[in-house]
Amino acid sequence: MSPTLRRILFGCALIAVLISGVIMGQNKYGQPKTVIHVVTGKWKPESTPEQRQKAIEGIKVMAAKIPGIKNIWIKPTKIQPSEFNYAFVIEFESEAALNTYAGHPEHDKWGAIYGEAREESRNNVITN
Repeated sequence: MSPTLRRILFGCALIAVLISGVIMGQNKYGQPKTVIHVVTGKWKPESTPEQRQKAIEGIKVMAAKIPGIKNIWIKPTKIQPSEFNYAFVIEFESEAALNTYAGHPEHDKWGAIYGEAREESRNNVITN
């Protein structure tokens, strides 16, 4: 193999490595068809830390019993507005799963526990 051909092949290999690095380095994101239920709120001033913890832990119990719940998030890192002091998210497989959750007896059972500690909440449901 001639030195010129080697240089050309080496140059092509370098270009291929550079292009694959650019392609692999691009940010990849998805737009899942799941449904996200985002809740922010504030606790009643008279609610106890135990009631609050029971309400948040109850989300795990409820999620294990209601079909169609994929994931939960229960540890917020930032909450707005500033007077609110808790947040959680429930991810559903579909809008039908969200509707099942809303009418499920386990949701009602958890709602009674949650209602003892909750002063106000705001809910948002988001999908693609």
